[in-house]
Amino acid sequence: MEDLGLLIIRLAIGLTFMGHGAQKLFGWFGGPGPVGFGEWLGTIGIKAGGKTWAILAGLFELVGGLLFSTGVLTWFGAILIVIVMIDAIFTVHGKNGFWLTEGGFEYNFILIAVALGVALIGPGNYVLIYKM
Repeated sequence: MEDLGLLIIRLAIGLTFMGHGAQKLFGWFGGPGPVGFGEWLGTIGIKAGGKTWAILAGLFELVGGLLFSTGVLTWFGAILIVIVMIDAIFTVHGKNGFWLTEGGFEYNFILIAVALGVALIGPGNYVLIYKM
């Protein structure tokens, strides 16, 4: 049952991050695409290289989510997810305190904990590539 539990966690987190990455990179799922997200970054004070930062954030989310959800290099996917969430805390949510109801970093914190926890436990046996 542990393997099934890890698979459910990996798919929920990983596929969600892939979706967020696709929003930033391609404008899919109602996302702004790299230009729109880059412009939004400018509104929060990241004026230089907004489009470049948007593409990097999208890549980290897309690749991190792909690796995390498939169980391939799960630890590396988790690192990419953690980096994006730490960035979200420092650039957007941290100033609002902890609780999500105030725009805080509660949700980012939980995602970091889950990603690190799965990275430390391992992906389980349900992975895309056979585990030795």
